[in-house]
Amino acid sequence: MRQLMLAAVVFLIGASSSLAQGHMGSPQEQQACRRDAQRFCRQQLADDNAVQQCLQQNRAKLSKACAKVFQSHGM
Repeated sequence: MRQLMLAAVVFLIGASSSLAQGHMGSPQEQQACRRDAQRFCRQQLADDNAVQQCLQQNRAKLSKACAKVFQSHGM
């Protein structure tokens, strides 16, 4: 379960415009969104695309740290 969630968060970070540059998100960025993914997107954890969409749909509810990750990647 922990590895699956980590993969989902890695995808979230990597799905940004930085993906083309090979940037998959720092460990700090992954950590920043980990709890939000668990809290808001538990049912989607098996689907990386769905987790990203879920977090974007819940953007107003995200922790400040995770919201900053989205903002820093232009999302």
